[in-house]
Formats: sequence, structure tokens, C-alpha cells
Amino acid sequence: MVGIFAASTASIFIRYAQDLGNSLVIAAYRLSIATLVLSPIALTKYRWELRKISLRNFLLGILSGVFLALHFAAWISSLEYTTVASSVVFVSTAPLWVVLVSIITLRESVSQEVVVGLMIAMLGSLVVGISDSCNISDLGITCPPLAEFIRGEAFLGDILALIGAVMAAGYLIIGRNLRAKTSLIPYIFIVYGIAALTLVTLAVGSGQPLTGYPGNFYVWVILLALIPQLLGHTTYNWALRYLSAAIVSITLLSEPIGSTVLAYFFLHEAPTILKLFGAILILVGIYVASRKQSKY
Repeated sequence: MVGIFAASTASIFIRYAQDLGNSLVIAAYRLSIATLVLSPIALTKYRWELRKISLRNFLLGILSGVFLALHFAAWISSLEYTTVASSVVFVSTAPLWVVLVSIITLRESVSQEVVVGLMIAMLGSLVVGISDSCNISDLGITCPPLAEFIRGEAFLGDILALIGAVMAAGYLIIGRNLRAKTSLIPYIFIVYGIAALTLVTLAVGSGQPLTGYPGNFYVWVILLALIPQLLGHTTYNWALRYLSAAIVSITLLSEPIGSTVLAYFFLHEAPTILKLFGAILILVGIYVASRKQSKY
């Protein structure tokens, strides 16, 4: 619950920061600041453990960091081209990729409860995603034509959001494998650090300046690094040592609920009945998926 609440603040901070700076720069600052905060602890208390990490695990950590960087780069950038609703729909497919790849690569057994819970939660996430574009009236639910979601730049944004979902799946699956062998701080120090280097490279390579932004921009990216990244994502990485990647990824679907509540107070965006219905479905899906897991 701590991780969910912390991660839910990301959309609020990103919304404010995007009014002042580029999405790639926002992502680069998010991971760079998080890595700098971790550095004193990782390089002193955990320096011996860092030295003992095998080459294979270190390379996997690098790969996980690249996946994380590409997830943020694609997802945050998608919001520049498509609607939040469309982006949520495609990003919410991440648990599906996690379940499919976990079965193949990690040989994790996925129970019927997890599959059913996944389907319910993804349906709820879909409802939350389209709720901003659809309206409820006496005539029923009306939504814009599908063509409007795949036309022009919006289609590019949808593809970027889908790429972000696949990258998030890779990040979680590798994390599940490494967290069974590596302590939390060394693992996230490597992963966040590699993600930061990757995002800085992408930002500079695309011609985006890393400095010269208004003061408020730096306030939002610092909050983004401290709360949703260090507190939110770190909590998820901690949980990967005790829960399957499928369970953790399904739990991520509850983030839109927290974001909706925060948006109501900070952005004055009141949730619709349709969005509340989707939120209930997400919670039901998480309960169904995690019920059997809690027995072990």
C-alpha cells in the first residue's frame, strides 16, 4: 500500500513538470537524483556486497536498468502525443506481458486465481483509461470512434505507451530473478544508476538541454525522484523478493486509483462514475489474484 500511494503521485508531479520541461529530461532527472541519494548508502554500507555480485547478475542488473529507462522514456513521452486515457489503456497491458514471459523464462506457475484476477484488473484498468473519453447519459455510454485513437500523432503515442508496458514487464521479471540473490539497496543502486545513464544519454542524444529550466521544474523532478521512485518503485522491488512478478505487476494496476484520488485534490479532476466502477474492478482483481498467494 505504501508503494502504491507513493507511485500514484508520479502522474501529478509529471503533469506539473511537463509544463516546464521535456519528458526525456524529466525521466533522466528522476533516475539520476534517485541514484545520487542512494550513492552514500550503497557505496559505504553495501560496497562489499556490490563487489561480490557475479558478472552474470551484474549484466542482468544492467539489462534491468535499460528496461526501466526505456519504460519511462516511452511512457512519459507517449503523453506528449496521445491522451492520458489511451496511454493508460496500453500501459496497463504490462501485467499480461509479465505473466506470459514469467511462464516462459522464470517457469513460474501461474494459478487460475492469478489469471482471473489479472483479467478483472485489466478490465478495470481499461474502464479507468477510457472513462476520460466516454460519457454516461440517459442514452447510455457514448465513446468517440476508434479511429480517433489511432489517427496521426495519437497512434505514435499509443505505440510508445505499449512499448513502455513491454519494457516495464522486462524490468519486473529480471527484478524477480535478481532480488532472490541480491539485497535491495545494491540491486536498485545498479538498476537506477544504469537507467539514469541511459536516460541522460537519450536526452542529450535527442538534443535536449539538461539545464536552464525554471526553478519549479527542479522542485517537481526532485519530488518525482524521492517519492514515486525511491519510495514507490523501491517498495515494489522489495516485494519482488517475496511475491511473484505476476502478483507485483497486477498490484501496479491500482496506481490509477491513487492517481485519481490525488488528481481530485491537486488538479481538481473529479472522477466519473465510470472511473469509480473501473477502480472497484481493479481492487477486486487484485484481491482475487493475491488471495491464494497469501496462503503460502
